[in-house]
Amino acid sequence: MEFLSFLSIDYGTIILVLINTLILFLVIKHFLFGRVNKIIEERQADVSKTYAEADKSMAHAKEMETNYNQLLSAAKDESAEIVKNATKKAQDRSDEIISNAKAEASGLMTRANEDIERERQRAMSEMKNEISGIAMMMAEKIIKKEINQKDHEALINDFIENVGDEAWQQK
Repeated sequence: MEFLSFLSIDYGTIILVLINTLILFLVIKHFLFGRVNKIIEERQADVSKTYAEADKSMAHAKEMETNYNQLLSAAKDESAEIVKNATKKAQDRSDEIISNAKAEASGLMTRANEDIERERQRAMSEMKNEISGIAMMMAEKIIKKEINQKDHEALINDFIENVGDEAWQQK
C-alpha cells in the first residue's frame, strides 16, 4: 500500500499550488501581459495601417491604369485622325498636281498645234509666193521669145527640174 500512499491526494498541497499559480499569474499579468498586449496592439495597428495603405495604393494604381488606358486610347484615335488627315491632304495635293499637269500639258499641246498650223500656213504662203514668182518668170521668158513646140517642152522640163533652184530663177 505504500504504493498507494504515493498516489494519495493532499489537499493542502493543491491549495498551495493554486495560490502559487494565482500569484504567478497576477505577477506575470502585471509586469508582462501589459507590455505584450501593447506590443501586439501596436503591431496590429501597423499591419492594419499597412493594409490600408496597400488598399489605397491599389485603388490609386487602378485609377492611374484607367487614366493611362483612356489617354492611350485617345492618343491612338488622335494619331489615326492625323494619319487620315495627312493622307487626305496628300491625295488632294496629288490630285491638284495631276490636274495642273494635265491642264499645262493640254495648253502646251494646244499651243504646239497652233504653232504647227501657223508654220504650215506660212510654208503654204511661201510656196504660193515662190510658185507665183516662178510662174511670173516663166511668163516673162515666154513673152521674150517666140516659143515653138520644142522650146515649150524644154522650158517646162527645165521648170520641173529646177522648181526650187535659185539658179534657174536668175536665168
